Amino acid sequence: MKQRIFTGAGVAILTPMHPNGSIHFEELGRLIDWQIEHSTDAIIICGTTGETPTLSEEEQQQLIRFAVERAAGRVPVVAGTGNNDTRKTIARCKAAKELGADGLLVVTPYYNKTSQRGIVAHYNAVADATDLPLIVYHIPGRTGLTIAPKTFAELAKHPNIVAVKEASGNVSAIAETRYLCGDELDCYSGEDAQILPILSLGGIGVISVLSHLVPKQVHDMCALYFEGKTAESAALQIGLMDLIRALFIDVNPIPVKEAVNLMGFAAGQCRLPLCPMSGQDREVLISAMRRHGLLA
Repeated sequence: MKQRIFTGAGVAILTPMHPNGSIHFEELGRLIDWQIEHSTDAIIICGTTGETPTLSEEEQQQLIRFAVERAAGRVPVVAGTGNNDTRKTIARCKAAKELGADGLLVVTPYYNKTSQRGIVAHYNAVADATDLPLIVYHIPGRTGLTIAPKTFAELAKHPNIVAVKEASGNVSAIAETRYLCGDELDCYSGEDAQILPILSLGGIGVISVLSHLVPKQVHDMCALYFEGKTAESAALQIGLMDLIRALFIDVNPIPVKEAVNLMGFAAGQCRLPLCPMSGQDREVLISAMRRHGLLA
C-alpha cells in the first residue's frame, strides 16, 4: 500500500486577513490550535478555502512554513501547490518539501486546461519531481477540467500519487474510479455534503470546510464510520446538512469566513474579487449556526 497522509477529517483552513488585507498570522495560529484541540486530523494550507489565487508566491511559502511550525507534528500538514503551469507547480512542490509539509494537494490545470493525456503527463512530471505523497484535487466546477476514471487509473500507477480529493459531485464516476484503482488511490471527499457517500465507496476521509465550525463532529462522522457505526455516522451527516447548505450559500470561502468571525475569531474579509455576503444570506447562515448552538 502507498503512503497514506491522513485518515479522517482534514480542515481546508482559511487564511485570516487584517483589515488592510495582509495575512493575520497570529489568528491563523489560534485557528490551527483550536482545530487540533477539537480533533481535526490534518491541516490543509493554501487550498481554495485559503484564497490561494490571491496569494503571492512569498505569502504561500510563509503560510506553509507557519502551519508546519504551528502544528509542530501534532497532525500532518498538506500544502496546496497546484497551478496551471507544470513548471510552477513543480517549483511550489519543491518549496513545500523544504518547508516541512507532509503532503501535497495539487489541483488540475485550469483555464488552459489540457487533454486526458496531458493530465497524466502533468501529474507524472510533478510526482517525479518530489518524494512527498501527492493528492490530486479534482474540482471541475472551478477548473473546467474533468478527470475520467480511466485517467485516474493511469495516475494511480505512480508511486507518489496516493489519493484524490473528489469535489466533482459525480458519485457514479467516483465509484468507477474506485473500481479501477482499488487500493492504489485513496479517496477523500471534497464535498461536505458527500462525506458519507464517499466513505461508503471506500473513502478514507474528507478535506472539509465544515470542520471550521464543528471539527469534532466531522472527525466523529469519519471515526464512527470506520468503527462500523454507520447509522450514527449517517445521523451526523444528515443532521449537519442545513449548516453545510448555509456554508455554501455564497462562493466559498465567503460564508465560512463570516461564520468564523461570528464565532469570535478574527478571520477578516476575503480579498477581492470575493466580496462580503448579502444581508439575506448572512441571516440564513446565522440561523443555521444558532440551530447548532454555535452562537448565543
